[in-house]
Amino acid sequence: MKSIIAKMVVAIVSLGFLAGISVAADTPAATPEKKPYNMVIQLTEDNEKVANMALNNAVNVQRELGIDNINIEVVAYGPGLKMMLKGSPVAGRIKDLALQNVSFAACGNTIKRWEKDNNAKAEITEGAHVVPAGLVRILNLQQQGWSYIRP
Repeated sequence: MKSIIAKMVVAIVSLGFLAGISVAADTPAATPEKKPYNMVIQLTEDNEKVANMALNNAVNVQRELGIDNINIEVVAYGPGLKMMLKGSPVAGRIKDLALQNVSFAACGNTIKRWEKDNNAKAEITEGAHVVPAGLVRILNLQQQGWSYIRP
């Protein structure tokens, strides 16, 4: 009698387990939240063509992935800082792209050196902000998983 009851308990538990699998199989799995891509673009050349290529890269990636699916930061240091100064050939594009979810960071170390060399205050174009050290900014973003691009 005990063996019959034991077999019945095993059968009932097994049926309950199989029913659970069936229900789980019919229930759609939760869709994982889609995380945005992150891209940092290095700008280290005082060259309008290279700067425009970097800005074109940002626009093209946004167009392909969707503006809400990509975070982009352009970091300028060394000679590339000149592209983020007021009056640069790409200052207007920087201002416009800053309104379209592209961030622009100018290296504070390079600014200090530029000001010393030029005996003048560096005026960063509208839409850009200053970070203490451009290269360190890139390293920090990469450590957070950002993809690195150098045009």
